[in-house]
Amino acid sequence: MATPDSTCPPPMKATSNGAFQHENPMDYALPLLIVQICLVVAFTRLIAFLCKPLRQPRVIAEVIGGILLGPSAIGRNKKFLDTFFPKRSLTVLDTLANIGLLFFLFLVGLELDMRSIRKTGSKALCIALAGITVPFVLGIGTSLVLRATINKDANPTSFLVFMGVALSITAFPVLARILAELKLLTTDVGRMAMSAAAVNDVAAWILLALAVALSGANTSPLVSLWVLLCGVGFILFVIFAIKPLLAIMAKRCPEGEPVKEIYICITLTLVLGCSFLTDTIGIHALFGAFVAGIVVPKEGPFASILTEKIEDLVMSLLLPLYFVSSGLKTNVATISGALSWGLLILVIFTACFGKVVGTLVVSLLCKIPFREALTLGFLMNTKGLVELIVLNIGKDRKVLSDQAFAICVVMALVTTFITTPIVMAVYKPARRGSPYMHKTIQRKDPDTELRILACFHSTYNIPTLINLIESSRGTRKRGKLCIYAMHLMELSERPSAITMVHKARNNGLPFWNKKQHDNKDQMVIAFQAYGHLSSVNVRSMTAISSLNNIHEDICSSAHQKRVAMILLPFHKHQRVDGTMESLGHSFRVMNGLVLSHAPCSVGILVDRGLGGTTQVHASDVSYNVVVAFFGGCDDREALAYGMRIAEHPGISLTVLKFITPPGKTLAFGAKLIGITADRDRKVIKVSDGNTPDEDKQEDDQFWSEFLGVCCKSEESIVYEERLVESKEDIVTVLSERNKSNLILAGRMPPVAPLLDGSDCAELGPVGSYLASSEFSTFASVIIFQQYDPKTDIHPLVMEVSDYSNMPDTPVHGVSVHGV
Repeated sequence: MATPDSTCPPPMKATSNGAFQHENPMDYALPLLIVQICLVVAFTRLIAFLCKPLRQPRVIAEVIGGILLGPSAIGRNKKFLDTFFPKRSLTVLDTLANIGLLFFLFLVGLELDMRSIRKTGSKALCIALAGITVPFVLGIGTSLVLRATINKDANPTSFLVFMGVALSITAFPVLARILAELKLLTTDVGRMAMSAAAVNDVAAWILLALAVALSGANTSPLVSLWVLLCGVGFILFVIFAIKPLLAIMAKRCPEGEPVKEIYICITLTLVLGCSFLTDTIGIHALFGAFVAGIVVPKEGPFASILTEKIEDLVMSLLLPLYFVSSGLKTNVATISGALSWGLLILVIFTACFGKVVGTLVVSLLCKIPFREALTLGFLMNTKGLVELIVLNIGKDRKVLSDQAFAICVVMALVTTFITTPIVMAVYKPARRGSPYMHKTIQRKDPDTELRILACFHSTYNIPTLINLIESSRGTRKRGKLCIYAMHLMELSERPSAITMVHKARNNGLPFWNKKQHDNKDQMVIAFQAYGHLSSVNVRSMTAISSLNNIHEDICSSAHQKRVAMILLPFHKHQRVDGTMESLGHSFRVMNGLVLSHAPCSVGILVDRGLGGTTQVHASDVSYNVVVAFFGGCDDREALAYGMRIAEHPGISLTVLKFITPPGKTLAFGAKLIGITADRDRKVIKVSDGNTPDEDKQEDDQFWSEFLGVCCKSEESIVYEERLVESKEDIVTVLSERNKSNLILAGRMPPVAPLLDGSDCAELGPVGSYLASSEFSTFASVIIFQQYDPKTDIHPLVMEVSDYSNMPDTPVHGVSVHGV
């Protein structure tokens, strides 16, 4: 008979009548739930922000946030718990959290492609089996110790299986996030880890289904057998009844057309229906959602559109509630005393030892080098949300005591937290490449092929880039032009971003795909069409990384493809009123890092609509191009590019050579500080024309070459020598040309800064003025930095003379990635 203390509190009403009716909204379910969601999201995002410098996946921050809000930290204050998380509100909170979790596991199922698991190589399969078996066996031993000390009341079989599963899980989504963050997803180690983790993920769910079946209130073996048989029946039902229905809907969703709303509605209802069936069977509602995600056809746009429809709501609002729901059950304070701490160390050691040593031994037997094998061991030790799910089910089913639950949660947190720093310390694959000759546009033999890596991160730059490529094509007499158009995409926390990278992992990162019909990135279609219509080799690529290290992809791709110039979009774009608007500080930082680490010359494009908003046909090209020549290696690079594009019959090139009266320099008395490619700030020595200077001699030599070309150009190239006595004169001369289509200039010429203050000093003394709104709203600008081997002291790619590289040039002219 229930005692008065054990009676349930009355259910909360949904909505209040408002504060003016003297009702506290926090006593009602809906307003309280809204406050809980806002508090949880804000707090977990704050923790995620603080963990970002440690390069930890967001799930770590969310688990920590949930624990801190629970009775382990902030929740120790009883008033806080009673106000924001009163016991009678937890049913609603848990229900909503589990709905979010259902759809998250549906997304995880969408990420897993069973075909790729079936094709898993023998090495990955052996590693996966070792990564499950060894920790599971050690988990049995650990469970015996825990049951003898802090978990005496648990069913021995259920507890044994739960501990084995908890120690043997590898979190597939979290591992993918860590590998992508560390740029290991496309390395041999990354591919092996992902294949093994995918197998591990499926095996873990089978083991979890077994654990849940064994942990029912009725301990009869016959009941557990019925649960398992019904579970097998459910899987067969999904394969033979639901999968064909989903396949029919997927076939009726052609590429490029919106998916019908009724198909989305049917699919999401099926997910809930599958969850209900597995809950009725007695496995768990989450199992049904996961299986439903696995059987959704992965071909075509259907799966990706489903992901896009639900991922933001689930990942941003609903899933963090589950971490708090779990955190409210976790009381780290129960881990007290020498025994508890000893057990915690034992569990962490057992989990790490089983995964790392088991994986390491099998990897070495598969003839994987020791460093890669050790890295695989730590990567396979990654825990995450699935681990938390297993522990919560065990806690809800009274298999795990409060203390055992807290120990296992801390174990999952520690093992995942240490993965990133250990992998960074153990395994940093050296980017290697064979040396190549043509790293600049200025070269002794101008008839050689010119290769350019043109980067873009939005549709805004594409028309200008294509018109610029058309202008750069030169004549058939000269060497061909090869363009690599790279779409820069930020790696977000969304599951779809990882899916995109995961699908491309066999092709390298940045990746490209030789099957043109696989292209689904609308941004590269323009380059594909242009490549078919012109004689230019165009190859579209995609780089998916976080913006703080995407420069590594750009620079390593530039080296791998042996390009002479990386063309980057400026971090500002021009608004309709002519003012320049920043796209974000991270893009500026990215450009600065590329300038520092580039293995070739770099051009920064200030796009003001070269040729308008559409592609200009070859016969319609009619551009006035101006080169501002002050002297120095960067200006020589700008002039070399100008001479190249002047070969196009539609280009009229004007070169402005700035000279000063005898005894004066272009510094006009200012002390010039130049920022070299390696960010070394040093005083620039400006020649006055009377003393011998290496740069001056090279300028004179290249100028004489230019004059030779100019004489043969038949009026398509003209030059003017302009005498200037102050920087105001330079501004005046440049302003006369602000209606030109394109202006080319060097990044660090020996000139006094033309602007007194600029927020884009990385463009140099002239470039920062040309990029400003006060100069022009019409003329596009390219600022050049010539590659200098003296400043390339910390290259991202180590050049090895006997390194066998992949072919650089596309075989069929155009090749586009498939996402």
